[in-house]
Amino acid sequence: MKAVVLAGGKGTRLEPYTRIIPKPMLPVGDRAILEILLLQMKRAGIEEVVLTVGHLSGLMKAYFQDGQQLGLRICYSYESHPLGTAGPLALIEGLEETFLVTNGDVLTTLSLTDLIKFHAQSGGIATIATHRRKVFIDLGVIHVNGGHEIVDYIEKPTLEYQVSMGIYVFEPRVLRYIPKGEYLDFPDLVKNLLAVGEKVVAYPFDGYWKDLGRPDDYEQANLDFEQIRNQILPEEPTWNGECL
Repeated sequence: MKAVVLAGGKGTRLEPYTRIIPKPMLPVGDRAILEILLLQMKRAGIEEVVLTVGHLSGLMKAYFQDGQQLGLRICYSYESHPLGTAGPLALIEGLEETFLVTNGDVLTTLSLTDLIKFHAQSGGIATIATHRRKVFIDLGVIHVNGGHEIVDYIEKPTLEYQVSMGIYVFEPRVLRYIPKGEYLDFPDLVKNLLAVGEKVVAYPFDGYWKDLGRPDDYEQANLDFEQIRNQILPEEPTWNGECL
């Protein structure tokens, strides 16, 4: 099975670190974020990974090379101009079977094996891993009717949303809906799929998950990693300089 990792963004919210280091290569504990993801993919039986790269791609290629040291085959797809989160998939050849797609800045205990099995059983064109996220509103929220009359007042509520984890499983026919060379983000792709009656499924996950795009989440992930390392990387391999 193949996987695609979206690793071409500039990571502007994590500047100044990402001015000289690609966001997927920022360290969590003693490993790069992307390295953790790749080891999880290897454990799930994935053999080939395509990294879509742009910003500081040379550093990423020098570090991961062809993936041999991780027991994977890694190749690179270059964006000459930004194509969004879904657009880069149209440039990748050989996505002829079910494939996994992830953002390059996700830290989670999610079992990719379970996600892939769920997708196979769902019969959908796409499965999106989802997580319940609580958002604290530090203000009084007022509800009004059409006549501007207040009908409710909620002081500093906590709202819950089902959010995308940035991890997806797709059937190859999804590529029919991604124009080559054009900018397209995943929310727009999903809306297009739904508009034509395609089945898109959510995989709910209530374990550990962090999107490391913001400084506070990145700092918290480093604190969390050593506490739950054996859950994120069970049976963690060691590398002595030889191929695994």
